[in-house]
Amino acid sequence: MALKDFEKDMMRDSRCSYCKVIPHVMMTDTRFIDVCPSIARFNFHGFSAGGRMVAALSLLRERIDYSDGFLDMIYQCQMDGACDVSCKIDRDLEPLQVMQELRIKCVEDGQLIAGHMPVLEGLRKEDNMLQRKKADRDRWADGLDIKVLTGHKAEVLFHAGCRYSFDEELWPIVKAGINILKEAGVDAAIMGKDEACCGGRAYEMGYEAELVKYTDHNIQAWKTAGVKTIVTPCSCCYQTFKVLYDKIGKKPDIEIYHFTEYLDKLIKEGKLKLKKKVPIKVTYHDPCHLGRLSEPWIHWSGKEIKVAGQMIVHDPPKKYRRGAEGVYDIPRDILKAIPGLNLVEMYRIREYAWCCGSGGGVKEAYPEFALWTASERLKEAKDVGAEALVSACGWCKRNFTDAAHETGSQLEIYDIIDLVQRAI
Repeated sequence: MALKDFEKDMMRDSRCSYCKVIPHVMMTDTRFIDVCPSIARFNFHGFSAGGRMVAALSLLRERIDYSDGFLDMIYQCQMDGACDVSCKIDRDLEPLQVMQELRIKCVEDGQLIAGHMPVLEGLRKEDNMLQRKKADRDRWADGLDIKVLTGHKAEVLFHAGCRYSFDEELWPIVKAGINILKEAGVDAAIMGKDEACCGGRAYEMGYEAELVKYTDHNIQAWKTAGVKTIVTPCSCCYQTFKVLYDKIGKKPDIEIYHFTEYLDKLIKEGKLKLKKKVPIKVTYHDPCHLGRLSEPWIHWSGKEIKVAGQMIVHDPPKKYRRGAEGVYDIPRDILKAIPGLNLVEMYRIREYAWCCGSGGGVKEAYPEFALWTASERLKEAKDVGAEALVSACGWCKRNFTDAAHETGSQLEIYDIIDLVQRAI
């Protein structure tokens, strides 16, 4: 689709500000009701989903032109989808899709963000988002007895993703993931140096061609290797493989699991036992890409009808993605199954969770904003009495760790794999 296809949504935006806060019925503490990091940080309507809808309409109708301020307003947004969920409580508009198409238009028009350029150049040259050499992609697996899908077959392909593959501080997490699979008797393998980026984060920045390129590349690579099942600890990769590939009409004919989903499967099948006590009070952070953004894509085609010149109906009826069908219960079930662990919830959870701050190209182009967003979540975790914050995404782990270091927070930051390893 294109920005033009959402013109009616832009016109229907009523400036109700639902996109700025969690739904009223979900508010439990007035200190933690904001849902959009951008409007909470910059406190100007243009930095909300509603403000961006107005800006997109003005650009589309040539009432305004590009400027540095306009681009900052569009790109200081994590594309986390929380505004979209809140909007659909009342309006059933598509603000997230408007912002996605607006970014795609910016790229097509040559309006690029300086902070994204090195990342995109690295992606095109080395097939990863961290500007590292492709030849080093499998260094994280050094010392592991793990097959590489080059002339081998395996039951499961473990896809580490760019962040886990190149962020050396996170290597223990993916190493532990492989060891957990081996402990459960799973026949697993990796792609080694041939593993490539999913393309999802570049797409969020507006680079649609990169998503198409890596979709085609990965699906062909999986087909050639005979892959039937993919397990990934990266929430961004998971959402890209499961949702975005389907969105562009290239849904892969394979099973796709986030690592937490596969862990849950192994536990329920009795192949993995959580026996050791982990006496710690934790709170769980829902990654945007594992939560609301991982809800299956809904394809719809039809026509819009205005009844009595007023009411909008769709023929056939249009279903909306409201964020509720993401992966929420499974990570919590795993944590609750760990002996001695005490799980407490924050005020904004599930489809209304506050973003970690690293998505949408913000970590790359506006690092101070990314850290501010993460620090707000750390305050919330501390307020509910947690000793540690646990997530299930390498990008969340990285940004929370950076923010804790920057702010002096005493909260421990864990990936759920860390705690499962300790409990085995």
